[in-house]
Amino acid sequence: MNRIILADNQAIFRAGAARVLALEDDMRIVAQCESLEKLFAAIEGFHGAILLVASSLRPDLPTLLARAGSRDCRTILIAENTEHIAEEVALPLDGIVCRNVAGSELVVCVRRVARGQRFMQRTNVTTMQVADAVGTRVRDRLTPKEMQIVALIVQGCKNKEIAAQLGTKEQVIKNYLRTIYDKTGVSDRLELALFTIHHRVLAEAAARAGNLLHMKTA
Repeated sequence: MNRIILADNQAIFRAGAARVLALEDDMRIVAQCESLEKLFAAIEGFHGAILLVASSLRPDLPTLLARAGSRDCRTILIAENTEHIAEEVALPLDGIVCRNVAGSELVVCVRRVARGQRFMQRTNVTTMQVADAVGTRVRDRLTPKEMQIVALIVQGCKNKEIAAQLGTKEQVIKNYLRTIYDKTGVSDRLELALFTIHHRVLAEAAARAGNLLHMKTA
């Protein structure tokens, strides 16, 4: 049984990754951590685990790898979609995946690392320039207000919190979400967040909308 510690400060991604990995008979999520403090505590408690650690937690990699190595743990870094990982940083890691990694590829990565192999998902210039037709189509269908709501959903906000930030009622947000679900082809807020994360064009548009919203409310 591959025991997995999932460390990420994005609750939506943690939930999605946990859902994907928990479906596999040979994998078990033993800890979910939203901070480095909780991650280090989990490492001490689970010898030989596989660590999935988001770069957004900003870990000091030498320290993390030393702690992981002392407990016979292997470390996979979850990099942001457009993040550049230097070769000297990548070298001591057991694996690297981008945040928009497909569920099937994440499973392959964990299994390879569990067998003592390395798995490096690299995003080169060519692949970054490939058009995301689905993401572009959905982005163009969403209104600016809908895109702001998508951005807040990705951040893990509840309907009440979104309504407060947008200066409207919770029922209005529910109505917006039904329209957004229809336009994106998803059925709930978790699927919406994962769909957004997995389509770089849409994720970048949502991030811009979120930044503009924060500037207005600051």
